[in-house]
Amino acid sequence: METKNIMIVGVGGQGSLLASKLLGRLLVDEGYDVKVSEVHGMSQRGGSVVTYVRFGDRVYSPIIEEGEADYIVSFEKLEAARYIKDLRKGGTVIVNTQQIDPMPVIIGNAEYPVEVLDEMREKGVNVDAIDALSLAGEAGSVKACNIVLMGRLAKYFDIPEEKWESAIEKCVKPAFVDINKKAFTLGYNN
Repeated sequence: METKNIMIVGVGGQGSLLASKLLGRLLVDEGYDVKVSEVHGMSQRGGSVVTYVRFGDRVYSPIIEEGEADYIVSFEKLEAARYIKDLRKGGTVIVNTQQIDPMPVIIGNAEYPVEVLDEMREKGVNVDAIDALSLAGEAGSVKACNIVLMGRLAKYFDIPEEKWESAIEKCVKPAFVDINKKAFTLGYNN
């Protein structure tokens, strides 16, 4: 199998590291060679966080080069726009429609580009937008946005839902397994 490349991008504190751990666990359990690399910005201060997940028969490097990502899973709209250059032609961006204002917007030096998803679509990007925040709340915790997004990503893979749920059980604290399974199902079915 040819190597597949997934970027998980977001803002510190959104759970992108748990999402990459879950995805890595699932893919290892499926028998793939998997490499995961985490790139932290000012993650504890709300800065950008990027995780690379590469898998296939044999993967030699954890880094995804510009224009090579098959999927970008973005926890926020502006983060999707920030990393769109890394998406390969024909790739897909799965994006939470949540808006988190960066510091220049907060202090009034810039405006949030509200039409950012439409602009990506106009450039021919495959955008799969989902209101992960609302679905996570429906599951029982707004902190489960990351797992809602993993549910949406699962639609693009030929791996049964039960295998994803097994990975959730292995990666999430027992007290939160049920909420996360519900979040996964909501992301998958919406």
